[in-house]
Amino acid sequence: MSDSASSSSPGPVSRRRVLLGGAAGAAALGASSALGSVPVWANEPIRSQSPRAPFSLGVASGDPLPDGVVLWTRLAPDPLAEDGRGGMPDRPVPVEWQVAEDERFRRVVATGSALARPEEAHSVHVELAGLRPGADYFYRFRANGELSPVGRTKTAPAVGARTDRFAFAFASCQNYPSGYYNAYAHMAEEDLDLVAFLGDYIYEGPYQGELGRGHVPDGEIRSLADYRMRHAQYKSDTDLQSAHAAFPWAVVFDDHEVENNWADEVSQEDNEPDSDPAVFLQRRARAFQAYYEHMPLRRAQRPNGPDVQLHRRLTFGDLMDFYLLDTRQYRSDQVGDAHHADPDRTILGDEQKSWLRQAVAGQTARWNVLAQQVFFSQRDFVAGSETNFSNDAWDGYRVERNEVRDHLAAAGTSNPVVLTGDVHKSYVCDIKADFNDPSSATVGTELVGTSISSGGDGKDHHPDDQVQLDENPHIKFINHKRGYVRNVVTPTEWTTDFRTVDYVTRRGAPIRNRATFVIESGKPGAQQA
Repeated sequence: MSDSASSSSPGPVSRRRVLLGGAAGAAALGASSALGSVPVWANEPIRSQSPRAPFSLGVASGDPLPDGVVLWTRLAPDPLAEDGRGGMPDRPVPVEWQVAEDERFRRVVATGSALARPEEAHSVHVELAGLRPGADYFYRFRANGELSPVGRTKTAPAVGARTDRFAFAFASCQNYPSGYYNAYAHMAEEDLDLVAFLGDYIYEGPYQGELGRGHVPDGEIRSLADYRMRHAQYKSDTDLQSAHAAFPWAVVFDDHEVENNWADEVSQEDNEPDSDPAVFLQRRARAFQAYYEHMPLRRAQRPNGPDVQLHRRLTFGDLMDFYLLDTRQYRSDQVGDAHHADPDRTILGDEQKSWLRQAVAGQTARWNVLAQQVFFSQRDFVAGSETNFSNDAWDGYRVERNEVRDHLAAAGTSNPVVLTGDVHKSYVCDIKADFNDPSSATVGTELVGTSISSGGDGKDHHPDDQVQLDENPHIKFINHKRGYVRNVVTPTEWTTDFRTVDYVTRRGAPIRNRATFVIESGKPGAQQA
């Protein structure tokens, strides 16, 4: 594939032009419903969408099922208010919503209302049902006499239905002060059925960098108001809003949504107060609450204090099963190389591991995707007989990693593919039956995505790349530029484009295909096209 740059990826519809006209364009639209009479919003006076309008954080949808999706918004006319309330009063506010088959809302198929409550930062999570499988829909909200931007979403194909094509992107690691979200500006123009976000949606630490992207709050965040402000600041980015409005998302967190490298009840900070597990769990509860308030998640993913069930399965016809995993909440604490082979160490926890083992051994789709956070394949960083592995990745939990890998092979799970974020670089890896024996069978493929902005512009090459390639012959590709990974999946093959932008330290970067890899159905391992 050519490495030439382009302004965007062509698609059948320009998502940005259709979806982000705002309330001014929406004010001219009529509404009628195949299900009966509905409010004709466009015939009523509508105030223009101002910078302090209630929908300053945009709209989003997520976790598509065959008959519905989750619709999300948050009312926040002053999103960076220091009390974390977004400029909203301390009372519930009614929010109306509409769903239509067309972007002009002439064929409205569902309407309703929800209460945006102060105890959930005036966020709204609408779980739709009764829609057609595999169909495009458009949605919008109204509150306080103002209309939201319009979002586009898509339901999943019926379970088991023949599905000839599924296109999705995955991304991770979008440190706000590290760079602009140029990648999302291009992603919003793609023709996708889903976006999978694999963690580090926000960063909890003090701001670093000189991009003038804001410093609110400036310092390590710990309070609920802090986490709400940090999420709101990230959500205020118009390119991120465009990507959310263009497609349904499926999200999981990693560490920075709470604290760097946290593990179960263990904080990695040496300083008080978080070194006390009870205090850290209080912080975790606040972080989880703010995360839920800002994500298109179902009620099943609503936190209960410091606990949340994040792992879940999404099915797309007979073509793809997504197993969204949580590698933070149940893991053993990180340890050094000498203890990585302890068989009692876990990264999934007993309940999640049992759920995954049963799911991949049962009836599945043609392609089975483990969408998760940290590097799965073995990765030795030093040359020669010495070894150095990441304590935070699956290498630090190698017995369980090998158990999951071996179970996928023994169960005959069809076409396993692991998707990974976290490391701010792209990789392609063969998952080997024995990582220490290059001649052993390849039993799956791992695709690792680079960051959206974390780490700054990136570079073309790094001196350590060749060491990694030499020491880990199952690694086939390394990229240090920023971007996302686009995938087009059919019954016969999976095509992956590593989409990268030239820079993030200023706006307007072009995008290019850094490399393209293809996985053939029934033949584990990716080949460069």
